[in-house]
Amino acid sequence: MQKTIIVTGAGSGIGSATANAFLDDGYRVGFLGRRAATLEAAANGHENALLLPCDVSNPADVDAAFATAISSWGRLDILFNNAGIGSPPASVDETDVDVWMNVVAINLTGSFLCARAAFAQMRSQSPQGGRIINNGSISAHAPRPGSAPYTSTKHAITGLTKSLSLDGRAYDICASQIDIGNALTEMAVPMTKGVPQADGSIRAEATMDVAHVASSVLHMANLPLDANVQFMTVMAPKMPFIGRG
Repeated sequence: MQKTIIVTGAGSGIGSATANAFLDDGYRVGFLGRRAATLEAAANGHENALLLPCDVSNPADVDAAFATAISSWGRLDILFNNAGIGSPPASVDETDVDVWMNVVAINLTGSFLCARAAFAQMRSQSPQGGRIINNGSISAHAPRPGSAPYTSTKHAITGLTKSLSLDGRAYDICASQIDIGNALTEMAVPMTKGVPQADGSIRAEATMDVAHVASSVLHMANLPLDANVQFMTVMAPKMPFIGRG
């Protein structure tokens, strides 16, 4: 049987690269994201791509998108919870409350809502089970300067991953987290030119090809359900993480 996956934030960057890697591996792939035109461009007319326009912070949108996928496929094997946004660098006292609320809504609430929908399907389907892979970040371990909203949500994703792992045991639902450092997407281009460091300097940082992220997620997803990569860090080895600050 052809396996199925929903990738959130699939219109660009890590999401697009990963969704297309799964298409290449023979999966039926749900491209979920806010902008239909962006999803259409990312999927490039592939016969196994299903476009799922959706705001992950909106519960009704999420329920409708997952219902569309399940009605098309009959089951869900994998969710890659990838959708996320950053915020302008600012100390916590200079961070606008609306910025905080928006980052939390997309990065954390969105991941919860999609995991909730996937978990319900994986628990009820036959054969039971599936896999939820959350996109954490190097910032789930060590913050960048002026990143309270983003870093807080990524630390929270680790708690969500662990809770899903525990709650999923009885239903053969595995949960994993991939912590990504400096994959070269449009969002990461500023890192090649210079970004703030913990010592107050501005320096360029090493990056890696986003394809390495896609292949890592694919490896995690293709394991049998009696094995799990609980946490994986994939990063540019010369970026500041070990010894950051």
